Amino acid sequence: MSYTLSQAFARNFLGNAPMWYKQAIIAFLVVNPLLLAVFGPFVTGWALIGQFIFTLAMALKCYPLQPGGLLAIEAIIIGMTSADAVYHEVVGNFKVILLLMFMVAGIYFMKSLLLYVFTKLLVNVKSKTALSLLFCLVSAFLSAFLDALTVTAVLISVSVGFYTVYHKVISTGDDMSQDDEHYEYHREDLETFRAYLRSLIMHGAVGTALGGVCTTVGEPQNLLIAGVAGWEFIEFAVRMAPVTVPVFVCGLLTCIVLEKMGWFGYGTKLPAAVRTILEDFAKQEDAKRTSRDKAELMVQGVIAVLLVLSLAFHVAEVGLIGLMIIVLLTTFNGIIEEHQIGHAFEEALPFTALLVVFFSIVAIIHSQHLFQPITDAVLGLDTSSQAPMLFVANGILSMISDNVFVATVYIKEVENALNNGTITREHFNTLAIAINTGTNLPSVATPNGQAAFLFLLTSAIAPLIRLSYGRMVIMALPYTIVMGGVGLLGVMFFI
Repeated sequence: MSYTLSQAFARNFLGNAPMWYKQAIIAFLVVNPLLLAVFGPFVTGWALIGQFIFTLAMALKCYPLQPGGLLAIEAIIIGMTSADAVYHEVVGNFKVILLLMFMVAGIYFMKSLLLYVFTKLLVNVKSKTALSLLFCLVSAFLSAFLDALTVTAVLISVSVGFYTVYHKVISTGDDMSQDDEHYEYHREDLETFRAYLRSLIMHGAVGTALGGVCTTVGEPQNLLIAGVAGWEFIEFAVRMAPVTVPVFVCGLLTCIVLEKMGWFGYGTKLPAAVRTILEDFAKQEDAKRTSRDKAELMVQGVIAVLLVLSLAFHVAEVGLIGLMIIVLLTTFNGIIEEHQIGHAFEEALPFTALLVVFFSIVAIIHSQHLFQPITDAVLGLDTSSQAPMLFVANGILSMISDNVFVATVYIKEVENALNNGTITREHFNTLAIAINTGTNLPSVATPNGQAAFLFLLTSAIAPLIRLSYGRMVIMALPYTIVMGGVGLLGVMFFI
């Protein structure tokens, strides 16, 4: 088919994205300067946030980097923020960027060990409820001592491994995202297996939030809040416990109920045919495992322990620990060619670029003081009402923005109030707990609420198991209600 030049431009713009999607992005770009001229920067800022969330919601239609990037570029051009402000946000979050660049790549070189361990679990644990609870519990425990993004990278690697094993059996094609004619013979099992993996990975992702809220290293904002408050690891965990412990218990109970009742897309059992394939795969792998393969697994196991200890004792920034893991794993497992190493970065770097674009939207929020009215309203309330309302405000804003940014804004406001003598130190401690739990717990409602959820949405596994933005929101809803509700009660009555 031949195209005219104008048709070629239209065809190339956002590639294979649907025409209605392309038209929507163009409409956004056209209307934003008009909104700025007519309604001013405050309304335009909130419109840009909504548009960016739209690009995230349509991540399976088009990766959000391109349309989101166009919105960010336009925002800078029309003066909604500046390149310097974006750079400031990026530098302020450089720890997260380092983490994505190196830690996720480090996990890539552990995939043999991860697939081995989790395949054994999946094959040997017959109960779906027990397995789901185990995924949630292990993810929570690891997130409390590591960080949510690292644990999510593990979940993604494991899920891709499972899907790849099944794909190799039922299809001769190389593209796992497309269903070829060989899939038709396995259509029912395939869709059931996708639902099975979706439920497991969502239980695990929620587990990262359950554990991540508990300690200083669980989430980036925890470390920031602990630094402002002057709390060490143990003190932070103890102060959060009146809220985090009941939430943790209720979160695990929610996991059990969802699997038993089969609500919100959970409860799907592993098809017998798929289990047979995975069992056969495990047996074949065990049978053909050479001494070199065993040595590779042993090296990965030792370095995995080193990784946990390094992160638990915070011997360096997480990203630098990730780089250390890459060096050690590649060195002792003989991976010394550049193209072999390069594959490890394919998953993380697109998301790293997307995260920088996201910081551009955060820079707009900061430059235009979009959250300022909410801040003023909360701090203007009666003292006894401030902590619960701060929890609610932080939760809602974290659902539509970034929980790290929301926590940064509010802890600085509360610190200023303390320094000005507006609030007492005891009340500051209460508000700090409300900020930490408010940004960590209700933010599971949407993928843009937490970086780990956004990473999952835009990862390689999402299109394979048909995990869309809307489906993530629906599957997270019961957890959002329970974690947000119990967390609010904890803030109201236990701190």
